[in-house]
Amino acid sequence: MNKRKKFSLLVLPGDGIGPEVMREALRVVEWVGQYAGVEFAINLGTVGGAAIDAYGTPIQDETIEEAKQVDAVLFGAVGGPRWEKLDFSLRPEIAILRLRRDLSLFANLRPVTVFDPLIETSTIKPEVIRNLDLVIVRECMGGLYFGEPRGIETMPDGQTRGFNTETYSTNEIERVARVAFDLARRRRRIVCSVEKANVTESGLVWRQVISKLHEREFEDIELRHMYADNCAMQLVRNPKQFDVIVTGNIFGDILSDLASMLTGSLGMLPSATIGSSTGDSFRPALYEPIHGSAPDIAGKGIANPMAQILSVAMMLRLSLDLEKEAELVEQACIQSLARGARTADLALAGEPALTTTEMGDAVLRELESLIT
Repeated sequence: MNKRKKFSLLVLPGDGIGPEVMREALRVVEWVGQYAGVEFAINLGTVGGAAIDAYGTPIQDETIEEAKQVDAVLFGAVGGPRWEKLDFSLRPEIAILRLRRDLSLFANLRPVTVFDPLIETSTIKPEVIRNLDLVIVRECMGGLYFGEPRGIETMPDGQTRGFNTETYSTNEIERVARVAFDLARRRRRIVCSVEKANVTESGLVWRQVISKLHEREFEDIELRHMYADNCAMQLVRNPKQFDVIVTGNIFGDILSDLASMLTGSLGMLPSATIGSSTGDSFRPALYEPIHGSAPDIAGKGIANPMAQILSVAMMLRLSLDLEKEAELVEQACIQSLARGARTADLALAGEPALTTTEMGDAVLRELESLIT
């Protein structure tokens, strides 16, 4: 067990269903603290639309500074229709972009695992997804989301033009590729690098840099290259061919959402956004579900908290060195599903659906059963 007895967490529930699923995740954090005999010093912060309403900005500088000091950040979800007409610089999503940039969190890890109890909830044939276990490593500090120049301008003829720039440098590509190769060494030793080298210069540089890095440092890993459009097709056609996928910001965003539906619900997938490691752990680091704020169901108490709870498991493993506790949380989630616990997004026709709180209750019951 980790020798440390106290960890500091910054919790940013955000908007929409964010606070609802975060409440269940924090119940799990509390359970882990009691079980492991560690103290979690938790500070709650405000981001996204809630921060815009309270402070006029998606995230305060004070929140960024606090995030730099804690052991880990737990993030919910941000955004919603009420803030969609704001200037881009004031949109709720700027909160997560600033956290990634200012904390130098350049690699987003998105595991895609199909749990046996949920095979029937997926729209893909069971034989295609059974035992699926892959990870998408998304570069998240460069590419189209951060490249310059960018903006909106009025052209001489009166038309409006929006423009963004896709850029990647050697260092940006190598550091995220190393994360992918290192991860593959602990898995099936296969990395698939995804880009559009056939039509973009940035994609061509991406392929060349990763190929050279592979030759220099990672020849023990099998490296494959694939165009992004083909990768999207292959994820649906034959997803088990993949072990670790590494790709740029926009393709990682799109492909991971596509891959999430292989599991049956967007509400099941956690993620970790990391930078350089400190010893064997990542600090600072940010953990969040990949789903959005789902304003259409916010406040109804029906959101699936599993992705947020599984993000806690990733935090325990990657930032806090609490491997045993991480495995317990993951196993409790699987067992609760095996016993029929389902929120509305997972329930088949005619099956009863649990509330968000009831799903949290189910996970906590399984945690207790695992240690007795």
